[in-house]
Amino acid sequence: MSETAEILTVVKMLETLPVLAGNRTSMKPNAIRPIAICVFQHNGHILAAENYDPVKQQVFYRPLGGAIEFGEYSAETLVRELQEELGAAVTGLHYLGTLENVFTFNGQLGHEIVIVYDGAFADRSLYGQASLDGAEDSGAPFRAVWLPLADCRLPAAPPVYPTGLLDLLEEELTQRR
Repeated sequence: MSETAEILTVVKMLETLPVLAGNRTSMKPNAIRPIAICVFQHNGHILAAENYDPVKQQVFYRPLGGAIEFGEYSAETLVRELQEELGAAVTGLHYLGTLENVFTFNGQLGHEIVIVYDGAFADRSLYGQASLDGAEDSGAPFRAVWLPLADCRLPAAPPVYPTGLLDLLEEELTQRR
């Protein structure tokens, strides 16, 4: 199946799912949340928002992105979300794959269909910053940091979500070689 055909198949499936509004920490019970994320890579690092689950008392990381709005393609979601959250333009979006993420956050069960892209910042100076401060739609602040990809699988490393993302990135890197 071609990349375009796979994306269209996923988009058609997502059109049948309930659409959720809000930020990455708001979850509607018993609903699947379609989201898109962008993996920005630079010098062996990936950019990910730092999050904290108070129930698990655990720090975790997730690449930037957000909820796909009704009638919006996943690539358009990333352009919109990165502009809203960081005031940054994204270029060179390349579809990497789709992951299903069933998880518990803040004691609540969550379920996401995650469309994953690789992309680049139009403003190359963002790659020189150790961290980027942004704000969710709700106004809640967040910080994104550059994580060394090689360290993400260490036993003591905080998890990087969605589940399966690191495997997807390894597969993509292997195919590029």
